[in-house]
Amino acid sequence: EVQLVESGGGLVQPGGSLKLSCAASGFTFSNYDMKWLRQAPGKGLEWVSTVWSVSGSTSYADSVKGRFTISRDNPKSMLYLQMNSLKPEDTAMYYCATDNYRGQGTQVTVSS
Repeated sequence: EVQLVESGGGLVQPGGSLKLSCAASGFTFSNYDMKWLRQAPGKGLEWVSTVWSVSGSTSYADSVKGRFTISRDNPKSMLYLQMNSLKPEDTAMYYCATDNYRGQGTQVTVSS
């Protein structure tokens, strides 16, 4: 059974940092491209970042480029998202995902 379990969310002040983690199981993690998605209150699902399985290359939405860093640890089947210089508009539920599966999410709230 595929499982994706996010953690690390919370309340942070504008300009602060958080690091999200995603523990993956039930599939061969190293074979899959992994992504972070987010959904702000009242808005649709938004792609944030992808890290590719083979090359390890990364891609980011323009809204987070230069502030967020995606990474993966294949031996541990872990996905990460380091978020710096957080803004109120980054407030959302953040999801770890493959093309076909998504976790339950972890809430990030950026507010003073």
